Amino acid sequence: MAIVDLLMPKMGESIMEATILKWNKQPGDFVQQDESLLDIATDKVDSDVPSTTAGILKEILFPVDAIVPVGAIIARIETEVTASFPNETGNEPVNGQQSTVFEEPSTVNRQSSTQDEETSTVNRQPSTHSENRFYSPLVLNIASNEGISLSELEKIPGSGNEGRVTKKDILSYVGKRKDGNGFHGRPNFSESTYASESTGSRSFGESKSGQTDPVISNYGGNVEIQEMDRMRKLIAEHMVRSKQTSPHVTSFSEADVTNLVLWREKEKTEFEKREGTKLTLTPLFIEALIKCIKKYPLINSSLQGDKIIIRRDINIGMATALPSGSLIVPVIKNADNYNRVGLARQVNNLANNARNNKLKPEDIQEGTFTLTNVGVFGSLMGTPIINQPQVAILAVGAIKKRPVVIETEQGDAIGIRHMMYLSMSYDHRIIDGSLGATFLTAVARELEAFQG
Repeated sequence: MAIVDLLMPKMGESIMEATILKWNKQPGDFVQQDESLLDIATDKVDSDVPSTTAGILKEILFPVDAIVPVGAIIARIETEVTASFPNETGNEPVNGQQSTVFEEPSTVNRQSSTQDEETSTVNRQPSTHSENRFYSPLVLNIASNEGISLSELEKIPGSGNEGRVTKKDILSYVGKRKDGNGFHGRPNFSESTYASESTGSRSFGESKSGQTDPVISNYGGNVEIQEMDRMRKLIAEHMVRSKQTSPHVTSFSEADVTNLVLWREKEKTEFEKREGTKLTLTPLFIEALIKCIKKYPLINSSLQGDKIIIRRDINIGMATALPSGSLIVPVIKNADNYNRVGLARQVNNLANNARNNKLKPEDIQEGTFTLTNVGVFGSLMGTPIINQPQVAILAVGAIKKRPVVIETEQGDAIGIRHMMYLSMSYDHRIIDGSLGATFLTAVARELEAFQG
């Protein structure tokens, strides 16, 4: 029989794993090509995984709630069946048709024996080159506890499948490092300190034996304990990983956006009637960003190993608040190809889809620069965390009317102006302070020069 391996699909540059939410089919069920086989979730978006072929689902390799790395085999489908799709009685072929052979030569793996099948299943991992090497949550947790940076982690040889770093590898490295240089910065964790990679994560405050840890659970006083939901846990992991990966520097600037604010107030009603979409400040901010990125293209880059990848496409991510309180970053692809009306439509469509849980995986992929508006929550400024693998993120604060000094032909005067703080965090491995500050100042001046 021809067997097709169904792989966990790649859903973005920085997304290396997904959680299985639901299997829509069970072993023995017939599956049509492109029919939804299971629902998955990442820290950013929920989506379904369609079958790459038609046939009988023979084997499910991961249960519900399992966290599965990208590229791992999650199911097997038999594409040569002895009976065609059954009718409602489950016994007879439809219209008496003979069985149909479904085969995709590029993905079919013919199994020679049960033993061969068993040795090729769960632990396949993606390529282990440093730019996309996979690390399990356990390995990352040990690295964090032991003060091992991502660059140091990439140098550890792995004994796992395709060079993957296992728990044994990293604990051996930690032991040798402590013995070799007298490292005493952290407690001496042994292998028993960490849970097995195959056991998955434990509930907060629960020991390996399943009993509550009295040290963790003894909070005292009148407290309420809430479990982090799946999205919050994954967001937390990505934020910690970003801080470990990139040395963050944040620069600040201030812009007089009076012209921009007054123009929008004047035009927004007519704009919505004419174009059928609302005019917010976000597309106006993105316009300024696009102009400045073209002047300073290094801001629109990423780092892979020791190579700087300058992105020619300008794909602007826009952080969007969800009803749950979490944030998601849908991406406007090739934002520089849109005029103001097109940007407004893109911003509104992506924001509405995000709030209604209608984003597709491709809607959050391939961002090259991110804009976040902390001002909508009342903050004057913020120090945002870089959205990996990008190298910079810009935050715009609340717009406030303030008395400021205005230079006029008759001399200095004091006027009431709409003022806004901008802050940009950037990866100091690539972006020096001079470039970061220059770019941020250029954005501020572009907003101030707005003429409508």
